[in-house]
Amino acid sequence: MNKKPLIIFFFFLVPLFSLAQNKNLDYYINQSLRNDPKILEFQNLILSNKLDSALIVAENKFQVTGNGNAYYSPIINGYGYDVAVSNGQQLAALVAVNKQIYNKRNLSLQYQSLQLQNDSLANTSAIYNQDIKKAITTQYIITYGDQLQLNFNDTLINLLNREEELLKNLTQNNVYKQADYLSFLVTLQQEQLTRNQLMVQYKNNYASLNYLAGIIDTATQTLSAPDIQLQGNYDTENSPFFFNYKIDSLRIENERLIAKVQYRPKVNLFADAGYQSSFILTPYKNFGYNFGINLTVPIYDGHQKKLQISKLDIEERTRQKRQDFFYNQYHQQIQQLQQQLNSLENLAGPVDKQINYLETLINVDGKLLETGDIRITDYVLALNNYITAKNLVVQNQIAKYLVIQQLNYWNMKL
Repeated sequence: MNKKPLIIFFFFLVPLFSLAQNKNLDYYINQSLRNDPKILEFQNLILSNKLDSALIVAENKFQVTGNGNAYYSPIINGYGYDVAVSNGQQLAALVAVNKQIYNKRNLSLQYQSLQLQNDSLANTSAIYNQDIKKAITTQYIITYGDQLQLNFNDTLINLLNREEELLKNLTQNNVYKQADYLSFLVTLQQEQLTRNQLMVQYKNNYASLNYLAGIIDTATQTLSAPDIQLQGNYDTENSPFFFNYKIDSLRIENERLIAKVQYRPKVNLFADAGYQSSFILTPYKNFGYNFGINLTVPIYDGHQKKLQISKLDIEERTRQKRQDFFYNQYHQQIQQLQQQLNSLENLAGPVDKQINYLETLINVDGKLLETGDIRITDYVLALNNYITAKNLVVQNQIAKYLVIQQLNYWNMKL
């Protein structure tokens, strides 16, 4: 037998199996973080702020400019500008140098302002990333819940199909009445309709998951169980949600210092050199230079500094009130979620115990059904109770996942 075609077949078969792997929660989170344009926007804003810092450095170095000026003021029949004012004509070509000194404190505050902007952008970006993870995780859990219900429904339909064949034969042999068989058949058809509805719901939620993650894919694949573990030790000191308020406090204090520094005296050094002449006397000797110092001292501006600081004091009081309110909401939210989680965990045990009992009951009833020693209505009742209990397990599991991911959301660290 020629083994070469088998080798080639296996070579192409391996990639097909590798592509059929289940997609997990991390895959969708990574895709969403990679595809979301706003994350790049935050990164670019931070880079832009770094360039603003470089601009401040450049603006406070020696500024060198070239200036040129040439004009002629004619006097016709005695009419024209006064020569004592206009000099009649002028040609100037100068190189000027300017530098502000004693500006170190102002520069330091400007750098601090830019750093606070960067810290705020980085913190906002971190919270935005957390919001993306929360949205993706929530949608993933909901879709995974649909998948669990579909799997259970398929298993149940397979069981009912097997029983339907048995009951059909027993009914034809007059072991069961036609009405009892039809009652069972209605239950089977209801589960098949439910399965079709679940499939539509699952596909819609799966498509929404791809949409949120920015994935262009119409195929539906199996989702792995979400690996979500509860993270404890809630620390408000290292929480980005509270760091925003700290940044605002530092920003207000920095603006208060900037308002004070603006009223300090400002000193500028200046100098220029070149050619400047009116061509009246010895124009060939009008090459020269000058230099000097400029001092600006604020005296009175209508108490603008005091008013500006008063505005900042009001903003700080507002910030403090918002922080206190959020602090209370934060801890209240954590307590409520923990109570919900405890309730869901306490519910899991009794439900599992009931399912074990119902599974045993269905197995026993199934054997009795084969011999005609149980009414079909009793078997259908046991099945309905089992379906209700299994759906409750799925709902409880999904609710538990959702509560845990909300707790983990608020437990974000810097």
